[in-house]
Amino acid sequence: MKTKWIAFLLVLVALFIPTSAFADAVEGETIVTLGENLTDQQKQQILDEMQAPKNAQMITVTNAEEHKYLGQYVPVAQIGTKALSSSMITYTKKGSGLVVQTRNITWVTEAMYTNALITAGLKDANIYITAPFKVSGTAALTGIMKAYEVSADKTIPEDVKQVANQEMVETAKLGDKIGSDKAVQLITAIKEEIAKNPPQTTEELRALIQKLADQLGISLTEDQLNNLVTLFEKMKDLNIDWNQVGDQLNKAKDQIAAFINSEEGQNFLDKLKSFFASLFDFVASLFK
Repeated sequence: MKTKWIAFLLVLVALFIPTSAFADAVEGETIVTLGENLTDQQKQQILDEMQAPKNAQMITVTNAEEHKYLGQYVPVAQIGTKALSSSMITYTKKGSGLVVQTRNITWVTEAMYTNALITAGLKDANIYITAPFKVSGTAALTGIMKAYEVSADKTIPEDVKQVANQEMVETAKLGDKIGSDKAVQLITAIKEEIAKNPPQTTEELRALIQKLADQLGISLTEDQLNNLVTLFEKMKDLNIDWNQVGDQLNKAKDQIAAFINSEEGQNFLDKLKSFFASLFDFVASLFK
């Protein structure tokens, strides 16, 4: 039970990890990104589903853009020939963090998007990602970053975009082998440790990743370990303010602790306990 709560907390912590500073977007501003190959009917269906404001800015994402940022990390066949996944980004007050929700996304989890978006420099927004039918979700990150550049009037460096996409894909691939929650936990733990005590060499980074994987009960293959070392080596070159990362991680932990100890948090836990108790009773009844 303790392990499951640690997993829950680590996923929440992932929502607050900061990176390079970019210009702030305007609170309340909404931008919608639509895949270029959606039919008119599909576009309207998605806009209705999002409940997008009529004054929301619209941005089109092309399949060529998807291939540009995913081609190094995802098989061409998986990217496909059509841009379909779409998103709505609504900017919230400073310090509120990122909240990501998805629909019809089968491979990339909400926590994976969150970590990758923070790597790209996004913050303080509610993000809704969807498609007209089930898709892997790898292409959505491209549209969201494009929307952020427009709203913040700031170009995200190309190497940052590449690393954000690489992080999303590598986490998803790792999740296929060890489970999505475990993959997110490991990525988050690595960021946290780098914030506390940045490794100075590749060998130190490799040892750190291996140590954290062992602590989480994760068995990494040599290829998986090499991929993570490569990913975080690239992150080290992005001029991330790791002191700020550590500060925000501590604040996130304080917020989680405050929620759990609050009346609202206790009510949530009581409901969760009741749900699992009912579920256990139901499963047990099947064997009577």
